[in-house]
Amino acid sequence: MRNSYDEALITEQLHHQDTAREAFGKVIQHYSSQLYWHIRRMVLDHDDAADVLQNTFIKAWTSIDNFRGDAKLSTWLYKIAINESITFINKKKAQNNLSLDDDDSFLAERLESDEWFDGDAAQIKLQRAIATLPEKQRLVFRMRYYDEMKYEDMSEILGTSVGALKASYHHAVKKIEAFFAEHD
Repeated sequence: MRNSYDEALITEQLHHQDTAREAFGKVIQHYSSQLYWHIRRMVLDHDDAADVLQNTFIKAWTSIDNFRGDAKLSTWLYKIAINESITFINKKKAQNNLSLDDDDSFLAERLESDEWFDGDAAQIKLQRAIATLPEKQRLVFRMRYYDEMKYEDMSEILGTSVGALKASYHHAVKKIEAFFAEHD
């Protein structure tokens, strides 16, 4: 029998005490990989990403009664993952005595020592460039460039208009190109 994922059925099962645990297990199985990579692109370190992913699923499980099904389950999970990632990064900044307004280049510096990172010098340079972007541009760039997410889906997740997201992505690309030109 093929293991299919039916979001409508899963959403229904999540709201019944006798089927919620099994349904949530299916949610974890279905979304773990894509959420892990989304989080990983934000926090960069494998172990940190695994911790944030776990926190994301814990938050989702404890808040499952608040999920009404108005949006897609994936949209709701991405929102939680993004918020958990931002909270994690802000805690790291505080631990490193950095202002919340500072860029996230400290994360890129840790990337080189991450045993799970298999990128080359160009990947590290790209991560350093992304880290210099304002938070919203970083987020939009990662969702579009890495996840190849449609602007409409990003709009639903981030609560921002498609036009504003396209402009953010365009500005992010220009800033990254300038970073590469400046650091050649």
